[in-house]
Order: sequence, then structure tokens, then C-alpha cells
Amino acid sequence: MPNIVIVGAQWGDEGKGKIVDLLTRYAHMVVRFQGGNNAGHTVYLKDQKFVFHLMPSGILYADKICVIGSGVVIDPAVLIEEITEIKKRGYLRDDSQLMISDEAHLILPYHRRIDVARDRIFKIGTTGRGIGPAYEDKVARCGIRMTDLLDERTFRKKIAANLPQKNLYLVEVLKEKSFGFSEILEEFSGYRKQLERYVKDAAFFVYEASRKKKKILFEGAQGALLDVDHGTYP
Repeated sequence: MPNIVIVGAQWGDEGKGKIVDLLTRYAHMVVRFQGGNNAGHTVYLKDQKFVFHLMPSGILYADKICVIGSGVVIDPAVLIEEITEIKKRGYLRDDSQLMISDEAHLILPYHRRIDVARDRIFKIGTTGRGIGPAYEDKVARCGIRMTDLLDERTFRKKIAANLPQKNLYLVEVLKEKSFGFSEILEEFSGYRKQLERYVKDAAFFVYEASRKKKKILFEGAQGALLDVDHGTYP
């Protein structure tokens, strides 16, 4: 099996999860390369149902390396919940099976609040989970990444730079409540302790696997017709 990329050709819900599960057994590495927790892949194994929003579906196979790549935007609370749940059910016994790209961007609380408030105005039908606003910050080069989360000083500095403009937009434009600096720092310091063991230079490991001719399965989320250029805009 050569490297394979699984993507949806419609608006999502095409059954990608089932195809990924079918092909995972032949792969060495499974890479979730884009999207956020607005997607959900449902997998059945040994009569058990699993729904993954961020975790690569290959995590159910102990011999697979699973990567959350730099193109994914991560809500740490959701990811930790998924990790906790699968560990409780007897999977991911070896933490080295999962790696999170140090370049993956974070979804912050203000991203979610902005997302929900905007959807009340524009009625696009977003999931309200902060995916779009997080990608906006990534493109604007003011996003906060996993590597920033691991360094408390850097994280504080970036939150201090971003929060005033986000609060101004929330209060003055969207008529929503603002966020306190301390509440975000306190919440995310807990996430740091739980996720730091998984954060690595994932791109290097994917490159090395490819160089060694290992079989890699790239797991897409959502669908092509949601694309802002090739899909149904907005």
C-alpha cells in the first residue's frame, strides 16, 4: 500500500471514518492533517462504538503511530477528554503511540465565543466550536501553537498580546462578554501538564517514516465542498 490520503468529496459525512478504519490495518502511521473537533469519525471495533473528533482513528491499533498534524486546530479540553476516554476503555496504553505536532494551533475560549456570536448574525451554520476563528488567527500569524503552550512565559506573552483586541471585538462589535487574562492562563496551565508528553516535532517523524518507505495513511476531515474556493461559499 502506497501512502494514501482519505478526503471527502462532498460536504462531509461521506463515510470517511469507515474507509480509514478499513485501511488503517495496512498502515504504519495514521496522520490527521487538518480540521478540528467539528468533525467526527465513527469506528466500530469488537462491537464497541468509538467517535473521534480529534484523535486519529488508528489509535485503536496498538501497533500504529498516530499523529495530529500541524494543519489541525486543537481544543485541548476536547482532546484530553478523548485521550481519557480511550485509556479508560483499554487503548493508548503506550503514550508514545500518539504524537501532537508542536506547530498545531490552539482553539482558545475567545475563538468559540466569537464563532457562536457571529453565527447568530450571519447564520452560516457553524458548529460554534471556534474552528474558523482559530484558522483566521493562524493565517493572520497571531495564532497560538502547541509549542507556545509548553512554554509558560511564551504563552503568557501571546495571550497578553491577543486578548485586548479579542475582548474589544467581543464587547464592542459582538456585544458579548470579555475574558479575563488569569482565567485563560489558569485553564490552560492544566492542559499543559496533561498534553506535554505527546507534543513533538511531528513533521520530522512523518518525514522519516516516508523516507523509510513506511506506509502512511492521511486522514482528512470535513469535505471538499466546504472549501472556501472550491466549495459552496460562504
